[in-house]
Amino acid sequence: MTAELNTTTLRNDVGARAVPTAVLDKAHLGDIHGALGSIAEDDFAPRTTLRARLKTLVAILGPGLIVMVGDNDAGAFSTYTQAGQNYGTSLLWTLMLLIPVLYVDQEMVVRLGAVTGVGHARLIFERFGKFWGAFSVIDLLVLNALTLVTEFIGISLALSYLGLPQFWGVLASAGIVMIAVSTGNFRRFERFAIFLVFGSLLLVPVILMVHPPVGQMAGDFLVPKMPADGKLSEVVLLIIAIVGTTVAPWQLFFQQSYIVDKRITPRFIRYERWDLCIGIGLVILGAVAMMGFCAAMFEGRPEFGNYTDALGTAAGLEKYAGKLPAVLFALALLDASIIGASAVSLATAYAIGDVFSLKHSLHRKLHDAKGFYAVYAGLILLAAVLVLTPGTPLGLLTNAVQTLAGVLLPSATVFLLLLSNDKDVLGPWVNSRTMNLFTGAVVAALVMLSVILTASVLFPDLDEKWIIGVLAGGAVLAIVTTILVKFSEVRAGQRQYNVLRPVAHKLDTWRMPPLDQLPPARLGRLSRIWMIVLRGYLIIAAGLVLFRILQLATVGA
Repeated sequence: MTAELNTTTLRNDVGARAVPTAVLDKAHLGDIHGALGSIAEDDFAPRTTLRARLKTLVAILGPGLIVMVGDNDAGAFSTYTQAGQNYGTSLLWTLMLLIPVLYVDQEMVVRLGAVTGVGHARLIFERFGKFWGAFSVIDLLVLNALTLVTEFIGISLALSYLGLPQFWGVLASAGIVMIAVSTGNFRRFERFAIFLVFGSLLLVPVILMVHPPVGQMAGDFLVPKMPADGKLSEVVLLIIAIVGTTVAPWQLFFQQSYIVDKRITPRFIRYERWDLCIGIGLVILGAVAMMGFCAAMFEGRPEFGNYTDALGTAAGLEKYAGKLPAVLFALALLDASIIGASAVSLATAYAIGDVFSLKHSLHRKLHDAKGFYAVYAGLILLAAVLVLTPGTPLGLLTNAVQTLAGVLLPSATVFLLLLSNDKDVLGPWVNSRTMNLFTGAVVAALVMLSVILTASVLFPDLDEKWIIGVLAGGAVLAIVTTILVKFSEVRAGQRQYNVLRPVAHKLDTWRMPPLDQLPPARLGRLSRIWMIVLRGYLIIAAGLVLFRILQLATVGA
């Protein structure tokens, strides 16, 4: 793989030398043209006034909003409404706990994108070798293709409730998603996506019309507790589904590449962090709204505890709250499915373009990036055709999405953590000790949840004792591992890499050098051992999942 290396002046000193970067596509260099504003490439003026800072923030807004709201897609609608209809507001606390997880994970991606100028998939290839690179891309491709099917299932359900023809409606939606991306104008796509982001706010009037108990919701959001009448195994699996639908692997790949494509550099990281925070606020608002109005609407009624699908939620809204909130919910589902389909497809097309050094930018016209747009359109068409084809096992495909997400998420988070501590990749932007401790705990929790989720799909009869055993055993293993790592570091005389924070202008212009100039990745002995363990787990888990899917498909046939 050969990189198309470029240089760009990254300092505002007169006559400053050009700094070589690892950017793979020349279209990723130049002025920022966001949906709501522009910033010239040579605009190094300090933002000293509130007006200047707000103007810059408005121009940067986009990546964080799109990745977060795009995550509140058809699968999220199903998960959150199921939680509200089956267990009331008792699981709202899971969303509160996920806020710091979302921020920490995606903030690392923000730094990687702005500092390296390279997508997530290519960095994994370059720093961890062909096996891990190929695994990440193939798993992402399969998982995203299946996720797209769930997006078009959501579109089909929304159209069904609105009384529109599903066949032509699905095809029209696929056409809209493909046209919006293929104009060769980055700003035009981002304006389309931001319009859909605002469409997600349709859920707000729904919850206002239903009048949920605000005090109870606030208490359940802040105080963790388990549903009183819920079966532990079912509740734990739903919690895992909430985690999986809120923290999805494709988000890492999408946001890093989209930041690169938008031409955001280190000097704008602080603004992109605010963009991310606003996006997290919107995704949590939507999730709380869905849990809240479903809990208020179904509690004490025959449908409580008997969730079916999003179409059943819309029918319940019409029955108990009126036609208008039901229509708004269906429109919000349609909106969420379309933005989800756009983001998931782009994540895949970006990854393929990165790995194979194809031209991969929304700034390029169709004829100038044929491979990039072909991957994007091919995934959309495949998903639409599968949903419209009679006899397609949509339930099995949806099940496969959850399981593969459980298999991929721990490895994706591990790579994210390792890359964010790679001094050659991020230089002064590497993780702090506090962030590493928090992210390490998150990785341990995700691995345990992944094991439970994967095992529950493969072996549906697992009981509560097994789940408690995994959680307790995993916690003990994580603590023991942490102690051993620290003991090993002390014996080896290793020291934490101390990040020397240079003066602001140097921090804001530091970029990763070209890929062919990077020294080989340096992994410690324990890191290599855990990489081997992770590889073994993934091979076994993927094999068991494939076996189970083939088994279910054979039985269904």
